[in-house]
Amino acid sequence: MHVKGRLRLTLAMASIVGLVASSGALAADKLALEMTYLKKEIERLAPLSLLDPIEIPDEGFAGAALGQNDNQTTGGFLGHDYALAEVRVAIGGDLIAAAKETLAAGARLLVIDAPAEELLEIADLPEAEDALFFNVSAEADRLRTEDCRANIFHIIPSRAMKADALAQYLAWKQWRQWFLIHGTAEPDLLMKAAIERAAVKFGAKVVETRAYEYEATARRTDSGHVQVQTQLPVFTQNAAEHDVVIAADESDIFGEYLDYRTWVPRPVAGTHGLRPTAWHRSHEAWGGTQMQGRFEDGAGRWMTEKDYAAWLAVRTIGEAVTRTDSSDPAVLRDYLRSDQFEIAAFKGEGLTFRPWNQQMRQPVILVGPRMLVSVSPQDQFLHQRTPLDTLGFDQPESSCSLG
Repeated sequence: MHVKGRLRLTLAMASIVGLVASSGALAADKLALEMTYLKKEIERLAPLSLLDPIEIPDEGFAGAALGQNDNQTTGGFLGHDYALAEVRVAIGGDLIAAAKETLAAGARLLVIDAPAEELLEIADLPEAEDALFFNVSAEADRLRTEDCRANIFHIIPSRAMKADALAQYLAWKQWRQWFLIHGTAEPDLLMKAAIERAAVKFGAKVVETRAYEYEATARRTDSGHVQVQTQLPVFTQNAAEHDVVIAADESDIFGEYLDYRTWVPRPVAGTHGLRPTAWHRSHEAWGGTQMQGRFEDGAGRWMTEKDYAAWLAVRTIGEAVTRTDSSDPAVLRDYLRSDQFEIAAFKGEGLTFRPWNQQMRQPVILVGPRMLVSVSPQDQFLHQRTPLDTLGFDQPESSCSLG
């Protein structure tokens, strides 16, 4: 375990123990607090690999449930009683109507697993004026820039944060010539823009860009590898000289096939290959093994990035309630934005929020399919406030300025 991370984690745990010891016996009235996990189901393609489950019905909520258990453990000493409700909207269902109904029923602390457009629509509802929302899945950079909202806290890293984390590592490796291959769906194009921005920011060069046009075929067939083996070398032929192939394929159409099939033998990174993420099953440093084990005991599977973000959102709320002894959203928002807030989250250091856009600062893990490769920010990238602000939109770069 990293000494600095271990010290911070120890101090954080000692602080909680001290708080429990000093105030637990004095708690007179129970403080009841309910959180709601609001999820919009979206249609997904079956994964390309048989090693991946076709669907995970409780993804996200299983992480929130673990966070709820953690909150209740501390809350039991302090007279704080936590509850967690789940509202799930089927594919094609009306998420906005469900949000209105949930808010009308009195919910004021909502963990939201929904696309960016609908998240914004919920945040702008008249019923949401005094509510707080914790975004655990929408990575759109515009939510942290021109379309930021004062009632949304972003737990999941943005696309810019992930692209910057990858770019820092590639700069450290001196792999500065990038061949960028992107899909044509909107998420792919947004990731493409984040990668291009990161290249400029960290001194790399996108030497060539190619769009992969998708033609619908069977994703899992016995003969699929024959077709791909023929197509991809030709598709990547005659590219400009490059050090690494960067995939921007959030739709998961072609990126999985790039390894070992490009015309020139080069490593693959981006949405596939070497991949930036908030969490991965290979992460075991800074107490990560303990976290993985507890989650697996409860859910019976590996923890995903969305599970981790949902756990962190629920724990963030619990930490704010513990420190303020309040369930008032206005009080909690002020505390979360303050210099006093910090939460231990198995990342080697305490996590905080950027006050200008309410994005959670956090290290980003860089992983291969089965092993952790590195963690960004890389050591040589410094910042006057915190190296974590080298990832994503820093205050001078952001068009968001939340008061």
